[in-house]
Amino acid sequence: MSLHLIQGLAVEDAGTGPVVVCVHGLGGTSNTWSPILSSFEGFRLIRLDLPGCGRSSGSTGDINIQDLLSCLQVVCRTLSIDSAQWIGHSMGTIICQHLAANTPSLVKSMLLFGPLVAPADAAREPLRIRSQKIRESGLSGMQEVADTLLNTAVSRHTRDHNPAAFAFVRESLMRQAPIAYADYCLALSQMRAADIERIDMPTLLITGDEDLVATPDAVDLMVRRMPGARRMVVNRCGHWTPIERPHECIRATREFLKRHA
Repeated sequence: MSLHLIQGLAVEDAGTGPVVVCVHGLGGTSNTWSPILSSFEGFRLIRLDLPGCGRSSGSTGDINIQDLLSCLQVVCRTLSIDSAQWIGHSMGTIICQHLAANTPSLVKSMLLFGPLVAPADAAREPLRIRSQKIRESGLSGMQEVADTLLNTAVSRHTRDHNPAAFAFVRESLMRQAPIAYADYCLALSQMRAADIERIDMPTLLITGDEDLVATPDAVDLMVRRMPGARRMVVNRCGHWTPIERPHECIRATREFLKRHA
């Protein structure tokens, strides 16, 4: 495995074969994909930390979707990637959709966990309030936000029977730099949907039956709008799909990647 620093971004590059690029979501890092690493045998796996997340530096003030697309495009140019299969989680699925709509030649297929086209209108103001709370309270605000999210972001089964997954999500959230996380909350509150009717490459949308962000009904609507999409619902699972139900996600990921390599 090689670690590249590309304009301040920490990018892990491992394996050989067809290229897969993974884009984490709000509160995540490249470690979001660690529970399903066995899916990627026989592939060249690129995992990056978005600006200000994990080990990546870079300013996140006023960051927007175009900035994030530019980061991905720079990574691909630097690593000589002309086309890849893309995997995203949560906010990362929005980024992947914009990439597919704007630069379809770069996207061979997409596998999106906890997918959403954009935050629901009802979620935008809470995201702005969350951003402001963390700016005012710093680490204590970040901890309060993390503990609140854990009551809704993971399934009851995960909370009651999978303490390691619960701890993983809590650690991922609490290790975020407060100001960067606040900047991403504000950016997410302003993100608009890509023109997903133009996205016709093979796409698998995976959500949990208890996902309150990417509900099965909302994912159904996405499937109807995306010509190449189909969906999968994982039982006893919330929004952190690869972490809460890794075995199901490994099987689905391995099958999808091999089919569309």
